[in-house]
Order: sequence, then C-alpha cells, then structure tokens
Amino acid sequence: MKYDFDHLADRSIDQARKWDLGIMKSKFPHVRDDFIPLWIADMDFKAAPEIRQALAEMAENGAYGYTYASDRWYQSVINWQKVRHHNQVEKPWVTLGYGTVPNMHIIVQAFTQVHDKIILNTPVYGPFAYAARHNDREVLTVPLLKHGPRYDLDWDRIEYVMKTQHPKLTFFCSPHNPSGRIWSRDEMIQMADLCLKYHVLMVVDEVHSEHIIKGQFTSSLQLPQKYYSNLIMLTSPNKGFNLGGLKLSYSIIPDDDIRQTFRKQYERNSVTSPNVPGQIAMITAYEQGAEWLDQSLAYIKENLAITKKFLAESFPGWEMMEMESSYLPWIDVAKSHLDMHEIAERMADDAGVVVGIGDDYVANADNFLRLNLGTSHQVIEEAMKRMAQTWQKMIK
Repeated sequence: MKYDFDHLADRSIDQARKWDLGIMKSKFPHVRDDFIPLWIADMDFKAAPEIRQALAEMAENGAYGYTYASDRWYQSVINWQKVRHHNQVEKPWVTLGYGTVPNMHIIVQAFTQVHDKIILNTPVYGPFAYAARHNDREVLTVPLLKHGPRYDLDWDRIEYVMKTQHPKLTFFCSPHNPSGRIWSRDEMIQMADLCLKYHVLMVVDEVHSEHIIKGQFTSSLQLPQKYYSNLIMLTSPNKGFNLGGLKLSYSIIPDDDIRQTFRKQYERNSVTSPNVPGQIAMITAYEQGAEWLDQSLAYIKENLAITKKFLAESFPGWEMMEMESSYLPWIDVAKSHLDMHEIAERMADDAGVVVGIGDDYVANADNFLRLNLGTSHQVIEEAMKRMAQTWQKMIK
C-alpha cells in the first residue's frame, strides 16, 4: 500500500497546540497570521489509515468505559520490540503508562528524595529537568562536547560529577534529543558501567528510536544482562506514529525490585486503566503500522534533503548537526553572529515561520534553533523559501 503524506490533517479539528494562533502570539506577539509552525515535536501527517479505521470503529461502537492492559496489548509491545528493535522482552517487565514525561515524574518520586541530584548531559530534552525541578530535586548538567556537527559525551566530566556529587539517577536520551545523535553500543556500555560503579539509576528514553535516518541504533535492552539490575527503559509509539495526544506509553524494567518500586509509586498516584483510544491505537500501530512508519521515514528523509539544500545555498552561518535519527534538525547559528532569539523573532514576524529555540533544552544551547520536518514537502519548501528571504534581509 502506498500511503499519502502530501495531504495533511486539518490540525484545527484536534486543537493542535502547534497550529494555534493565540499560543503563537503568546510566544511571538507579532507573528504573521499565516504562520507555519516548525517547532513542537509532532507531525502533521494523518495517522496510518489502519489506526484511523480502528479508532473509527471504536467511536462508532459507542462504549468508552474503564479498560485494562490486555494480553493483546502486551503481546503487541513484545512483538514490536523483537521485530523492530531486536529486543527480547518478557511480559512482566512491561508497565503501561500515561506518557513518557509523566513516567519521568513517577521515577523521580519513586527513586529519589527532595534535594537529591539528577545528572543530565546537555543540551537535552527539557522535561528531563522539569521532572527533577517540579519535585524539588537538583539538576546537575554535564555539557556535551561539540566536535563540528556532532556531539560526544564528556566521559571524564561525567565520572567526576558522579564521583563527587553523588547523583541518584540520570535521564539518558538515546537517540539524543535534540541533535538526533545515535550513541554507539560502546558508548551505551560505558555509560551503563559508570552508572553501576557510582550507583546512579540509568533511565533511558528511547522514544526517538523509531526514526533512524542512518546508522545503527542500539537499544539499552541489548546491553549485557549485568546492566539490567540498574536500568529503566522508557518508550512509546507517540513520536513514530504521531499519537502523543492519546497519552499512552510504557516502560520496560527487567529488574523485579526496581519494577515493583516503580509500580508502587504508580499506585500512590492512582495510575490505573489506560484510555480507550490510546490502547487501540497503540495495538494497531504495532500490529499493522510498520509499513506506514517506513514510508513516513522515507518521506521525512526527502524533507531533510530539501532543508539541507536550502541551508547550504541560502543560510551562511547556519550549521546543521549530523542528524542520525528523528525528524527535528538541530541547527547551530553561532557563526552567523546573531542571537538565536533575534533570529527566531524575525522568522516568526517577517517570514511567518515559527522555529524552536535552544532555551528549551536545559543548558548549553545558546546558539541553536530546531526545525520540524514532520509535514508535507510543500510546507517545507514554502517555509524554507520564506526563511531564506528573511535571512537575506537580516544579513544585508
């Protein structure tokens, strides 16, 4: 089956935050009314027709009562992890959740105390820090080392901070968000070794592993089993299949003691049955959605090629980080010698294109913008043309 990614969903129907003019004006008061949003990390594609059909049947059936995590749901997760990611997952390891970010808050509550420390490699996904700070924990940041268009981990600094500051856990983003860097198997093992050595719980967010642009992704569940005693893996189909608004995710925790501590905190927060459409959508995505996901990735790669061409020809001073995964280019604008806030504001006001800003990524992102390629070729072409025209005005 050939899927259609050129004809986009009407984002006013789902009340998309990304496309709301009022929200945009709260960020950029003078943004053009005909703005193009390339910021928040969701896609404008219609969900796979198989998912839409399953949800239509659910809606027509007319019953939306209390649910449970079904055997079919568990099996869909186990099969997906085996076929897509080569992970051997046992049913007891899996816990259904209400989203990866809520799971982070649950983890902070379950495994740390007020004023405990959490270590992050920055820049990184902002909600890692929110989960810590919302629960009165301290955030320790270790800057990633930027070598041209690629990040590396600062192993000496990571070990020094773990040894001297005694953090209780780390949120480790694999693949890395925002840059799209895929950590190698050796890098994953080195991080897992340090976490074991210094008693730092390793919490790995693998949400962006469904969009692999190039290279080989190594899941944390493919590491030697000795690391399973100190591991929580978080993931969901939300990025891959654009289901974030359905608020469903899951964790995979091989160690029984860690898993029971985690689930006990779920009980304290009364996290019980999944929502009706979320479970149906996830099962359908994992059972029938692989081809749609492959084709959407191929389409995104074409958007990436369009973007790279525009950047090379029309944006002197902009450098895209090497993007091995995701659909969200991370762009260093330091060589332009213009402030990222000024650039973002002019792009919103003059070009009518809303981009992400480095402020959202905890620390060490003062010269970065982020784009979103999860939309049609036509929208990307129009956005890049507008931005190129505005950029020429800015550098004259």
